[in-house]
Amino acid sequence: MKIRKKKYNLRVRIWIDEEEGPYLGIGRIILLEKIKKTGSITNAAKSIKMSYRKAWQLVEDMNNRSHLPLVKKILGGKNGSGAELTKEGERIIKEFYRIEKEINNFIKKESKRITF
Repeated sequence: MKIRKKKYNLRVRIWIDEEEGPYLGIGRIILLEKIKKTGSITNAAKSIKMSYRKAWQLVEDMNNRSHLPLVKKILGGKNGSGAELTKEGERIIKEFYRIEKEINNFIKKESKRITF
């Protein structure tokens, strides 16, 4: 009887926590990216099938947990109200993906070493 070796892969989901709880994960990063793209929390929420209330709560939570705001509201003006990412918000997105890439490279190497 021939024994067939099985291949296993490790998977992880990355959360960055702050003292009082979750700060960033891929869902929050996607929300930030959609805010950047649409210029609106409302439109960002719609595009990922999230309620405006939930999106606003997440934005407030991230802004409160960060040392600098990630999103700022734009009130009125000729283009109406909206929201935009701050420089810190854009930096956080890049940093999250950098960390995720390093972790995934490690996970790929470790997956090759699994022997059960």
